[in-house]
Amino acid sequence: MKALFDQASIECSKIITKKYSTSFSLAIKMLAPEIQEEIYAIYGFVRCADEIVDTFEGYEQEVLLDEFQAEYEKALKRKISLNPILNAFQRVVHEYGLHDLVPPFLKSMRMDLTKKEYNSVAEYEEYIYGSADVVGLMCLKVFVKGDIAKYEELKESAMKLGSAFQKVNFLRDLKHDYETLGRVYFPGINFSSLTNANKEQIVTEINTDFEEAFKGVLRLPAEAKFGVYTAYRYYKSLMKKINKTQPEEFLSKRISVSNPLKLVILGKSYVRYQLNIIA
Repeated sequence: MKALFDQASIECSKIITKKYSTSFSLAIKMLAPEIQEEIYAIYGFVRCADEIVDTFEGYEQEVLLDEFQAEYEKALKRKISLNPILNAFQRVVHEYGLHDLVPPFLKSMRMDLTKKEYNSVAEYEEYIYGSADVVGLMCLKVFVKGDIAKYEELKESAMKLGSAFQKVNFLRDLKHDYETLGRVYFPGINFSSLTNANKEQIVTEINTDFEEAFKGVLRLPAEAKFGVYTAYRYYKSLMKKINKTQPEEFLSKRISVSNPLKLVILGKSYVRYQLNIIA
């Protein structure tokens, strides 16, 4: 029966998630069991595409992305794929109507193959929409389980949360992006001579996104709220470290939160959630 292969496919997506992101893996475990598999499937898909353009140096990255996209389109049409990551993802696309959200994501991934600088706000926002906002919308589609009114109500907040996470990732991974990949995402910022004013400009932008996103976190369905809140608190803790980081340090180290601290964040988030004092 295909159900056995479908379950094996989800397990592969789960392995990808655990190997690449302990924080997201932890947050997914805080979701209601009935929606965890769908979020693993989404993460597995976006992670594989992201790895093609970010870490597969020395391979034919454009060819690999072309093939990945072609196989995804075949999987969508056939409703099956021997690639377990794509097999898991296509089921979620069909079940939750994610069809229109995938092309913008793949477009942003393709931009990473050739584009090194984002010189205008419009380009920057287009990239973030495709690389992060739509991923938040994919997850939201699962969270609301087809409730169109609830989706529309929370749509802007989900996009802001995706934007905030992505921009924090830009700062966290600045050393690798700038020195290894030669990418500069923030328009008009010279990271080789980053100033405190530049840093404050970026931090203010991200904090504004977080404020708007949190309004939506509070209104999420119960099945999703704790898991999303846990991820939110983790990224807010990263922001605290970013605030304490001097401009010249961004190119000398990767900003991160230790695994023990992640567990502390989880514990505090759980207590706040249970007491209904999340903030």
